[in-house]
Amino acid sequence: MVQAAVVLLFGGRSSEHSISSATAGGVLRAIDRDRYRVIPVGITREGAYVLEDDDPDKFALNADRLPEVVDNGTRVIWPESTVERGLSVRHPDGTVESLGDIDVVFPILHGRFGEDGTVQGFLELLDLPYVGAGLLMSAIGMDKHTTKSILQAAGVPVVPWVTVTRAGLDRDGDLWRRRIRGLGLPVFVKPARAGSSVGVSKVSEWDELDAALDTAFAEDSSVLVEQAVVGREVECGVLQGRDGADPRVSVAGEIVVSGRDFYDFEAKYLGAPGIDLVCPAELHDGELREMQRIAARAFEAVGGQGLSRVDFFYTGTEFFVNEVNTMPGFTPISMFPTCWIQSGLSYPELITELIELAR
Repeated sequence: MVQAAVVLLFGGRSSEHSISSATAGGVLRAIDRDRYRVIPVGITREGAYVLEDDDPDKFALNADRLPEVVDNGTRVIWPESTVERGLSVRHPDGTVESLGDIDVVFPILHGRFGEDGTVQGFLELLDLPYVGAGLLMSAIGMDKHTTKSILQAAGVPVVPWVTVTRAGLDRDGDLWRRRIRGLGLPVFVKPARAGSSVGVSKVSEWDELDAALDTAFAEDSSVLVEQAVVGREVECGVLQGRDGADPRVSVAGEIVVSGRDFYDFEAKYLGAPGIDLVCPAELHDGELREMQRIAARAFEAVGGQGLSRVDFFYTGTEFFVNEVNTMPGFTPISMFPTCWIQSGLSYPELITELIELAR
């Protein structure tokens, strides 16, 4: 079997750099080495493309040391035009080495400057096939306000929200605070364009609002304030259908919050207590079918390419879509691969399916 060359692109300039690096470790460990020749390309926090080590253990996620891409002095040289597919690396001593032709790029980048359409646009300029959502779907999925607006227009139930900018708040703070208070308590405050629960706060009293806004504005100039929904937090994975077929939707997983305010960064990635991930979630057949139907509709509404994880609040009578994540985490405790494993697709098979969809 001729191996296809897969560039694994990870790290990046966003606040989710370490999560992307940890995801890379999971993919490096699980990818089918008989089918694919892997070229690990890391992006430093400063935006340099470096040739990284093909070592899953280097990017293991633990609370004592979050993994990262460190500038090792190499520089990856991308193809010069669309008629070429050759990748090269310039070593610190100035010598240039060919890494061979690229078949597909796997950009496992979370957050801005990677999950938001920027890298997707770069790869399209080079005419390189890549895993995941395209430029427009990535940009839509990265912006929570735009996602909610499009889902709402498509008839997908979403949680009531108010979007506010720092400039708007400075210009007419009383107006925006009245609009926010109209949502009632509690509310969640989150950056419009960040993921992995970075910058997210729960506000149970209005005197906590300003601090929560400051935390979110540290990540983005646009912030969402969402009405809290009393219900279960359930999620499912979606994969693009083959050859124009309908999207495929996994079984549901559930986030059971017992000892924390919400599913925050520490619980999501560092295994902090107070959260249990249950997969498959306990749902009646009719409930699961309805959730899967809405998930597929949400996926298609924002572009219907590659993959996504669709997050819901379930009140017992209605499913509300919370977010559509176009590049969910692949870490060992992440929900997206877990849901597909419970649906009969192993972790290596899931990676293979994503690469073959891109090709």
